Amino acid sequence: MYAYIVGKVDSYGDGFIVVEAAGVGYYINASNFTVAKLGRAGETVKVYTYLSVREDDMSLYGFYSEEEKRMFLRLITVSGVGPKMAIGILSAADVNTLATSIISGDSKALSKVKGIGKKTAERIIVELKENIGDDGAAFLSVGASGSPEGDQMIEDALELLTSLGVSRTEAYSLVAASKKDARNVNELVMMVLKRLDK
Repeated sequence: MYAYIVGKVDSYGDGFIVVEAAGVGYYINASNFTVAKLGRAGETVKVYTYLSVREDDMSLYGFYSEEEKRMFLRLITVSGVGPKMAIGILSAADVNTLATSIISGDSKALSKVKGIGKKTAERIIVELKENIGDDGAAFLSVGASGSPEGDQMIEDALELLTSLGVSRTEAYSLVAASKKDARNVNELVMMVLKRLDK
């Protein structure tokens, strides 16, 4: 129903932000990362939104980026993970870290999130690992460099590695582990290839 809301921040707190748009104050549930990025009273912001409608509740959830929203939408497809738990997961780990944990199968990192046990963490990995799909590069790019060049470097490295026969899942995992030390796509691919030789 709502793709995003543009308005002024009225107030914010732990797990929420109130945005006034066209004379209406929207109470938006949000991750710690969204509140930290958008929570400045009086500032005009753009919040990507998702409206959760249940028999006894209508709640609005907000995200600082389209990637965070896409990760949220992926999480709520997992059986046993509702919108509140998904926001809790996104509060405990940024999109980049979360994607890396899922792709690499790191259930220990996920099970550290409050309210998520080992079984739920493993279910998230099983159900989402192969379904990160086309969003994988975008998820790994979030926070990587803050620049379009950094995003392009990751996409180019993933494309090159998969063309060399590396599986998409393994390519995502290895690029995630190596990207912070690489200055260009050649360095990134060489680092990944060295990891593959080990």
